[in-house]
Amino acid sequence: MRGAGLVAGATGLALTTALVFAPVASAAPGDRPQAAPTTKPPATRKPTPTKSPERKQQQAPSGGQCNKPSGQPASAITQQPWAQRRLDFEQAWSITRGAGVTVAVVDSGIEAAHPQLKGKIVGSFDATGTTPTDCYGHGTQVSGIIAGSDMRRRNVPFVGVAPQVKLLDAKFTTGESTDDNTLLPKAIKWAAEHGAKVINVSARAPDTTLLQQAVKVAQQHDVLIVAAAGNVDKDERGKESAGYPANYPGVLSVAAVDQNGTISDFSNHKTRIDVSAPGQDIISTVGTGYAGGLQGTSFSAPYAAGVAALVRSRFPKLTYQQVINRILITAEGGNGQGSGYGMISPMQAVSAVLDPNAKPGQTSAARPLSSPVPIAHAAPVDHRTRNIGLGIAGGALVLTVLVAFGGAVIPMGRRRGWKPGRVPALPTGEDRH
Repeated sequence: MRGAGLVAGATGLALTTALVFAPVASAAPGDRPQAAPTTKPPATRKPTPTKSPERKQQQAPSGGQCNKPSGQPASAITQQPWAQRRLDFEQAWSITRGAGVTVAVVDSGIEAAHPQLKGKIVGSFDATGTTPTDCYGHGTQVSGIIAGSDMRRRNVPFVGVAPQVKLLDAKFTTGESTDDNTLLPKAIKWAAEHGAKVINVSARAPDTTLLQQAVKVAQQHDVLIVAAAGNVDKDERGKESAGYPANYPGVLSVAAVDQNGTISDFSNHKTRIDVSAPGQDIISTVGTGYAGGLQGTSFSAPYAAGVAALVRSRFPKLTYQQVINRILITAEGGNGQGSGYGMISPMQAVSAVLDPNAKPGQTSAARPLSSPVPIAHAAPVDHRTRNIGLGIAGGALVLTVLVAFGGAVIPMGRRRGWKPGRVPALPTGEDRH
């Protein structure tokens, strides 16, 4: 199943992710995490997928323990994840790595023991009243994308967008369906009132008065909310509805793209879209290990949240709306329905020379002089068209020669009545001088 993040319909909330290192073939609106694979990946360079767990109520056993996913070891990641290569956010690290910014992850919790997340959590809140542990894994995946420490010296290819940010763990779900639509607003409001400068919401919820009020509280505290646009199944395309809080004004709404930069077929087009980010075949942290093959706008949102944290670190005086405008202006440009202003551009977001009050559509980002000037590559040679052209030209040349030859020979043949002409006799030996 493809993950849309935490999906909240009229009938309840449901986590929607896939925890495997290989792409998943089908999509469904009620997606949820799969148990992280425990075997070593085959020679395909990607660990094998595992079956999805049964949907059942997760209750924390006595002592606050749970059957949380453990993930695969770092050795399962055999190359740099494509999303890191595509966004190339390490370029921005010469300017900022997110220091001084606190990001709230409103989700299923965060695994504080993960090596790349240790020491980053500065506050926790559990709206579910169960256990602060991330028994589902989704919140830990989101957190890794935002803040995973740089451990490449220990042969860990995966890193987060803003590795120096601090995290607030605002848990509002265990990953199971519920009719309680008050938990998400509670978590957002708590995060806004406890120092968050960016809030990531990888969830799609119904439009309620409480959620509207929570978003307004966050905005009154100058907090930037980044939210997943949500996922839809192919069979639901055309029948989907907008997801919230992504669809609210002043919330940075994020769609998902694949490795080709194409908007994912599961990305919700009904939600208002601001930007896009990688959301297919994603690798991130889970438990104390790693998971791959993650699918959904759930994982696009934290990439944008990480960029927002970089911008807030670099330009601490900008308001949340000015930060959003900067991200929109410096995005790569829309590429079709559901893409908004296009793919986020971390380096440009922190380095472009812009008027603080600039708004999308009013100006274009000026690239810093220290950066290389992008020059369009020459179009690749179309060998098929070239060969066809050469063939036509060659044929025309041959035809011209034949016509010229015929124009000289045919009149001579007519004058002789098409009889062979006389061949002069060779001179005799006496005449050869």
